[in-house]
Amino acid sequence: MDSKYKTLFAFLLVISILVSGCVQSEPEEEKQLQEFQQTKSIMDTTVTVAVYASNESEASKAIDDAFSEIYRIDTLMSPSKEDSQLTILDTIGEVENADPDFIYVLEQSKYYSEKSGGAFDITIQPVLDLWKSKFLPGGSQEPPTADELNETLKLVNYSKISIENGTVSLEPGMKVALGGIAKGYAVDKAIEALKEDGIENAFVNAGGDGRYIGQKPDGTPWMVGLQNPDRSGQYVTAIEARDIAVATSGNYERYFNESARVSHISDPRTGYPSEGIISSTVIAGNAMDADAFATAVFVLGEEEGLEMIENLEGIECLIITEDRRLVYSSGFKEYEAEDYSS
Repeated sequence: MDSKYKTLFAFLLVISILVSGCVQSEPEEEKQLQEFQQTKSIMDTTVTVAVYASNESEASKAIDDAFSEIYRIDTLMSPSKEDSQLTILDTIGEVENADPDFIYVLEQSKYYSEKSGGAFDITIQPVLDLWKSKFLPGGSQEPPTADELNETLKLVNYSKISIENGTVSLEPGMKVALGGIAKGYAVDKAIEALKEDGIENAFVNAGGDGRYIGQKPDGTPWMVGLQNPDRSGQYVTAIEARDIAVATSGNYERYFNESARVSHISDPRTGYPSEGIISSTVIAGNAMDADAFATAVFVLGEEEGLEMIENLEGIECLIITEDRRLVYSSGFKEYEAEDYSS
């Protein structure tokens, strides 16, 4: 498998070409603000923090604080760290004195599950494990049987996550996957850190989950391009991002490799990979909402996904179907840059 297919094909690319000209009405303020950014590999993806600040020391502190928050969330919620609270929960079924951020993410996940009718469910991990086992060396190299899936689905039920007096617990055999929510939450915490440091114009983008505050000093918005699935380097649209978050869910791999059907975008209600659409892009007020609802739309498909979004206040989406149609929620085009509107 070519490495470019190992990530979501519809990752949002921040168009960060910054205009250096001065705003005539505020020439002194324009001169004071400079762009600073750093990119690091965290949470199994590439994270970029970009800020406008008056000097390097101010920017450096803010960026360091933002990354510290992302590292902290990763330490709590990484499935690959043996001492993370997520790993402990999945291993022994209980975490005592759970971190408030971990509890908050688990509680919010129930909200997304309820709003999506179970299409978003973090207790899907046993299903993902079943699929993965089939395509490991020595596995059958065939999809799970219906009986295997039905048995495993008994372990998938978000309402069975117990949170009481700081202790989180699961029923025997249950496991949690936070791939569709933790990254968005980390972005939100990074943005909070930037704001606390007095940064008003910035963005944080973690592998396609981005949140954008303020604007560029010349008054233009941040621009976010949605990649064309058929043409690398081209975009189907661009979003003017002021004080919003944007996230995309999709899985290019499953069109090329049966084993890649082991993805975090399987349907928790059936155990099978989601069908019908290539990607779902969601605009929301914060990155966790955008992240979770983008996954939910992908699972629900065109009709149900659009219906869910239309019933949510302040949330918009763009769906790319398998036959390459662009399906918009009622308010999505208000965010589109004019040059990309259809």
